Amino acid sequence: MSLVTVNFVSKKLCRNVTFNAIIPLDRFPDASDDRQAKPLKTLYLLHGMFGNYTDFLSGTRIQRWAEASNLAVIMPSGDNHFYVDKPDQDENYSSYVADELVTFTRKMFPLSHKKEDTFIGGLSMGGYGALINGLNYQDTFGYIGAFSPGLIVNHLDPKSEMSIDIGMSPGFIDNVFGGIDTVKNSDKDYYYLIKELVKAGKKLPHIYLPIGKADFLLDYVREFKDFMDENGLDFTYIEDEGGHEWDFWDKYTEKFLEWLPLDKVSSS
Repeated sequence: MSLVTVNFVSKKLCRNVTFNAIIPLDRFPDASDDRQAKPLKTLYLLHGMFGNYTDFLSGTRIQRWAEASNLAVIMPSGDNHFYVDKPDQDENYSSYVADELVTFTRKMFPLSHKKEDTFIGGLSMGGYGALINGLNYQDTFGYIGAFSPGLIVNHLDPKSEMSIDIGMSPGFIDNVFGGIDTVKNSDKDYYYLIKELVKAGKKLPHIYLPIGKADFLLDYVREFKDFMDENGLDFTYIEDEGGHEWDFWDKYTEKFLEWLPLDKVSSS
């Protein structure tokens, strides 16, 4: 098992960026012979607000589980930008994570290029980012994990209860989303993205969505569940005890990996 911290210059963000990578290369019969190395299934894992590329390593047991599942895990930083593109500010977090980072890591590590072997997940802000980028880049990602996701596109008014509760000022909302009025029916709107994919006859990625019963985002996530149910769309939805906290995310990061089509390996 290798844990690698990588710095490179992102053209999408116009600056140096850092990510952590868990690469279980020593699981191959002969790690020195890459001809024997089957390309790794890969999870791109996105942190929440106020976090960075180290969060999942310190908050969950992801390194242990990745080794047990022979899974590569790529953990970038998204700052507080919800993993969306803002071309006018050279802050293209969506195309950085779902395009540039995927391309870069596939060149650097022996990762599978197959959609069915490529997954994206995240928590809170990262859960929103995983959902919209999994939908925007549905040709790249076959599976989406959205843990306690910030599904707030219908509640971005700075006077709303949600915005007040988490301190989202008008300036913050406008800076992140490019203005409240521009979010709906855009590539930042998961309802719109799903409708467009369905209209085009395209298959949605598999979606796994757990939320705690004590989570302040529960009502917003239930809105999304109602939308999916009303449109007859299949996804895995779980409500369990817990809040917006690492104990819940640690538990459901593991359960998400159990849900994914991974090949478990022997610990011997």
